[in-house]
Amino acid sequence: MKIRCFFLLAALLLFGTATKAQMITGVWKGKVGSGLKPAKLELKLIQRGDSLFGTSYYYESPNNYRRYAVKGYFNNQTNEVVWWDDELIEAKTGRIAITSPGAVPLLMEADFNCPGGGVMMLDGKAVTKEEQKKKGDLHLDKVDQPQFNDEWDFVIDNYTVGANDPYFIDSVATIHKVTKQPEVIAVTPPPTVVTEQPKREETKPEPVILQPQTTIPKETNPVTKKENKPPVKEPTVVTSKPPTITEKFIERKKVLTTELPLLGDTIEIHFYDNAEIDGDSISLFMNNRLVFEHVKLSDKPHVVKFAVKELSESNELVMVAENLGAIPPNTSYMIAYVNGVRYTANLESTENSSAMIKFVKKE
Repeated sequence: MKIRCFFLLAALLLFGTATKAQMITGVWKGKVGSGLKPAKLELKLIQRGDSLFGTSYYYESPNNYRRYAVKGYFNNQTNEVVWWDDELIEAKTGRIAITSPGAVPLLMEADFNCPGGGVMMLDGKAVTKEEQKKKGDLHLDKVDQPQFNDEWDFVIDNYTVGANDPYFIDSVATIHKVTKQPEVIAVTPPPTVVTEQPKREETKPEPVILQPQTTIPKETNPVTKKENKPPVKEPTVVTSKPPTITEKFIERKKVLTTELPLLGDTIEIHFYDNAEIDGDSISLFMNNRLVFEHVKLSDKPHVVKFAVKELSESNELVMVAENLGAIPPNTSYMIAYVNGVRYTANLESTENSSAMIKFVKKE
């Protein structure tokens, strides 16, 4: 059984000048996968509270790699680490295009271990992020210098002297994102264009030829007047207005699916369409308040986040079906990350009921 590095973490809390080698923040290098040729991986992890940020490089050579933005969680009570490839930032290929490693984003679950002698390791397993299929084992060692340089190097090198500021880490995490330019709307109305109408040619009226009138003989029988009947009224069709999503939330029964602890800084929840993709659409209510609507479920995750400090001691997240898709009922597969721990649940909503998840703060 591997020795946990609780003594190093305790020393880090007591001494603010602890070196970066004693923290999970840093550069990790090793392999992931199974078979004769597992993938080479360089990982940069930066801790902010119980959240993790950074980048992962799956590579064959310095000119042949894929780079992902990384997000995750670290549980300093159990030393469990969870992170995943959140977004593909860069794909650089040499003469031979990369098909593997790095072609499929992964989700990692590992233990933070210190066997001694200054050695620090992350050992665990990897699964595909979307389909949750196992891709093999994971082994990474902490190293001093990265092979690939990026925006996180400054944070890692200066983490213990000010670069661990949460606002600074958040700003670095968004460097790779492209900011959309705002749409410019003209305030001054366009000038009125006056077009000249073409002149009509004057035409002389044609002479009117009078035709002789013919005398119509009078009818011998008088014409009887038709009786005036009242018009027949068409039946009034009353159309019922479909209920709003708030009315559906109020009227439908809430069925408790699971209860999860509420710990750490942030809870992150991923929603997928469970089984066949058939057009399911949902809305989410947190503590009786509509927070997300028109969420179309697919094989790609729809991610929602909640700050723990803004929630109550006990919280109810309700999934309301906006429709039932092509194959009723409306079903969703949920993955929740709470304080570095991963939870899953199958949620089902119908025209009469809504799925509910409880988040309860633990002492």
